[in-house]
Amino acid sequence: MFFKKSNNVLNSITQGSIITLGQVSDPVFSNKMVGDGYAIEPSEGLIYAPCDGEITVAFPTKHAYGIKTPKGVEVLIHLGIDTVQLNGAGFVSHVGVGDVVKKGQLIAEMDLELIRSKGKETTSMVIITSGEPITLLTQNQSVTKNDAVMSL
Repeated sequence: MFFKKSNNVLNSITQGSIITLGQVSDPVFSNKMVGDGYAIEPSEGLIYAPCDGEITVAFPTKHAYGIKTPKGVEVLIHLGIDTVQLNGAGFVSHVGVGDVVKKGQLIAEMDLELIRSKGKETTSMVIITSGEPITLLTQNQSVTKNDAVMSL
């Protein structure tokens, strides 16, 4: 596939298996109440920026981040399901609000084993919260951080 501008393409946030939002156990995400996007079952805990932009949200619990692209698209990265209840345990943040990030830059780490041992799912979501329509470029297959997953 060819795209006119690569900045309209979002990469995977980590290595793992891409699934549709409809396959996510949390109805807030599976019913697209927050927006459309994709989910990933991570096989590693390193989390990378899916696009260039500015960090607009960095939850103190280190489980969720907002990125605003140069074109104004708002992207939510939500790490795990119900992981807010861990109060930051199992997460390391590498960015803060106001930081400018590049696609592929390390933004966070998840301790997958610790998160699972606390009874939480590690399924992570990348959601377009500003309403732009998306196209999934891949689903139900394994990816790495450099693989294109979604286009706007």
